[in-house]
Amino acid sequence: MARFFVENPALGGAFSIVGSDARHIGRSLRMRVGEQISVVSGGLEHVCILEKISDGEVIARIVSTTDSREPNISLTLFQALPKLDKLENIIQKSVELGASRIVPVLTERCIARPDPEKFLGRLPRLMKISEAAAKQSGRGIIPEITGIIGFEECLKMLADCDLPLFCYEKSGGKRLTEISFSRINSVGLLIGPEGGFSEKEAKSAENAGALQIWLGDRILRCETAPVAAIAIIMSLTGNI
Repeated sequence: MARFFVENPALGGAFSIVGSDARHIGRSLRMRVGEQISVVSGGLEHVCILEKISDGEVIARIVSTTDSREPNISLTLFQALPKLDKLENIIQKSVELGASRIVPVLTERCIARPDPEKFLGRLPRLMKISEAAAKQSGRGIIPEITGIIGFEECLKMLADCDLPLFCYEKSGGKRLTEISFSRINSVGLLIGPEGGFSEKEAKSAENAGALQIWLGDRILRCETAPVAAIAIIMSLTGNI
């Protein structure tokens, strides 16, 4: 069943779908009045019957409503900025696995160092990747992709999470299976760039209260580490 995210609430038991989604329903999908679609709004999933279809507006009347398949924890991925194609892949897979927000971070050893203002121009494309992954995986929200932040700001945001974590390949970190996720509502996960974190950055993260985690003896690529860590966290919290 085709799936659409709608920001505006239903009026009179029906959703109004406009813009590119309306054109997609009528032109690309060639749907007809009486067919069903799924509309996600406000974290709820609604099965709807199409009542009106035009390029300007589609009216979809609610038939039934269920809770969306969202994780019971909010996970923010703080990803040290990799090359753009890698970032797109990280966004897609992280959204599929259940990340709630993805924050690109500029660290000492980042190879890609785009201007933060110019990077904002890429956000619409990155948000489309997030939206497509959310639709494909049955998410109840479209996870936010933010602009680039610096390392110090990242540590402040990380500290606001119930459980702040950072992956570091050096010895001393805990396995995720050794960490208790009981009564945890929000997790912050910090992943390094292609060149890893500097020792200074790792120490700063520890001083900020972040818990060092270890993903095993094999060194994972920067685009593999977040996928592995998120998958483990979602499994340990009963969200896979």
